[in-house]
Amino acid sequence: MTAPDFAKRKKSNRKISMITCYDAVFAQIIARTPIDCVLVGDSCAMVVHGEKTTIPATVDMMITHTRSVRTGLQAAGLAKFLVADMPFLSFRAGLPVAIEAAGALMRAGADAVKLEGVDGHEDVVHNLVQSGIPVMGHLGLTPQSFHTLGGHKVQGRNNSSVEVLKAQALKLEQLGCFALVLECIPEKLGGEIARQLSIPVIGIGAGREVDGQVLVLHDMLGLTGFTATFVHRYIDGSALVVQALKEYCDDIDSGAFPGATEVFGP
Repeated sequence: MTAPDFAKRKKSNRKISMITCYDAVFAQIIARTPIDCVLVGDSCAMVVHGEKTTIPATVDMMITHTRSVRTGLQAAGLAKFLVADMPFLSFRAGLPVAIEAAGALMRAGADAVKLEGVDGHEDVVHNLVQSGIPVMGHLGLTPQSFHTLGGHKVQGRNNSSVEVLKAQALKLEQLGCFALVLECIPEKLGGEIARQLSIPVIGIGAGREVDGQVLVLHDMLGLTGFTATFVHRYIDGSALVVQALKEYCDDIDSGAFPGATEVFGP
């Protein structure tokens, strides 16, 4: 899949599947699935590093995780479209800094970068696109604006914010974004924005009327305690891991592990 394929998928009414990934092992597993797009999200700061928000994510952190995921995908021998988040302030410190950060992520293996918001950094989006770097937009609940928004709250619930979001979405399309993530907004608004744009809208808590969905891998696998309304847990991964580790400990205590097939002979 390439950046231009996203618009083709929307035109043909085929939904787009996207999932987060932060390491090579999970990347190799994802490569064996029909997932269309992999996102190295700045959510790694929370999921992997234990931070309370995405704000502590740095460009160097994102480079490390992006390279790890790309390595895992390549090891599996299958190509997946890889998007890397530009972390907090990496595109707010001026155009040269933003271009360098985006370039570093592309050199680490990303096929595109994702930026939160639009107001105040229109020049960054425009220049990245003109430089040949595909840009995915992100509106609605933008986690890097955690403190400004007053926490993780549903956005677009009053007339003024609805109009702002619609205008911002159109602006991102006009600036050259190939796709847009909408996070935590009412389903009706998600559908309206999706129908307004020619580029695909990928939702996370944006309802069923958008052009695709994205979730945090660890949330949908039940590996975290995060239980937002929009998250569907497909397995209780945490319980499975706990059970496996308990059995491991029991086998060590009983002497069942290592067994005859797990030792070396003369």
